Amino acid sequence: MSDLSNNKPPVWFWIVAVVALFWNGMGVLAYLGQAFLTDEIIAELPVEQQAELLVEYPTWYTTAFALAVFCGALGCLALLIRKKWATILFVVSLIAATVQHVYLFMTVEGMSLIMPIMIIVVGLALIWFARMSTSKGWIK
Repeated sequence: MSDLSNNKPPVWFWIVAVVALFWNGMGVLAYLGQAFLTDEIIAELPVEQQAELLVEYPTWYTTAFALAVFCGALGCLALLIRKKWATILFVVSLIAATVQHVYLFMTVEGMSLIMPIMIIVVGLALIWFARMSTSKGWIK
């Protein structure tokens, strides 16, 4: 009947992929914002934010942060060009984000759980979405 390789994704596939790219784009901006903060910019912030930004994180933590946001964004681009390697990128992104947030839970007192849980749930949803899209032949 219909060849899976010629399956066109529905409109909602494109909407989800673009919204996911926007979500991961915000993560990339957060990473870049943190990576390129200067002492002068930090000095202009409120004292409680200054203390938060002056914390020295281990190199592996920064690497996990970078992997999480850049693999997530690349995974979304892979969805948009209909490549199934989006799934692998989302898996790497989720593992890195989980490592990053477990470290924060263990080291930062009074940390809000809302955003980290949301990040992990969205990561799981993107893996499911990419796998489902592959099984339907929308990405190959």
